[in-house]
Amino acid sequence: MKQPAVYLLASKRNGTLYVGVTSNLIQRIWQHREGSVGGFSSDYSVKALVWYEMHSTMESAIRREKALKKWNRAWKLKLIEERNPEWIDLWPEINGVVTYLKPLFSPPPREN
Repeated sequence: MKQPAVYLLASKRNGTLYVGVTSNLIQRIWQHREGSVGGFSSDYSVKALVWYEMHSTMESAIRREKALKKWNRAWKLKLIEERNPEWIDLWPEINGVVTYLKPLFSPPPREN
C-alpha cells in the first residue's frame, strides 16, 4: 500500500484518537503497533487502526489530515462508526489477511 493515506488510530473503543498521514500505510501502522517511533501514539498506546482513507496524491492526503485534526471528537467518532461500527482493528485488512475480524474493543457487559 505505497499510496498516500490518512488514518485514525484508537487506544480503545471511544478512547484516545490519533490522526496521521503517510505514504506507506502498512509500514506506518506497523511502526505504531511496534512502538518503534516515539511520540503521541506510543505515549498513549494508540495502536489500533480503526479508519483509513487512500488518496491519489500526498498533497490531498495532507489537506485531509489537517482538516480532520480540526474536527471535533464527535465528528471523528461518527466517521469511524460509519465505516467501522464494531471498532474492528483494520490491520489485518490492510495486510490482505482474510480472516474473521472480531471487534477489538468489546462494549462493557450489560447489567441484568
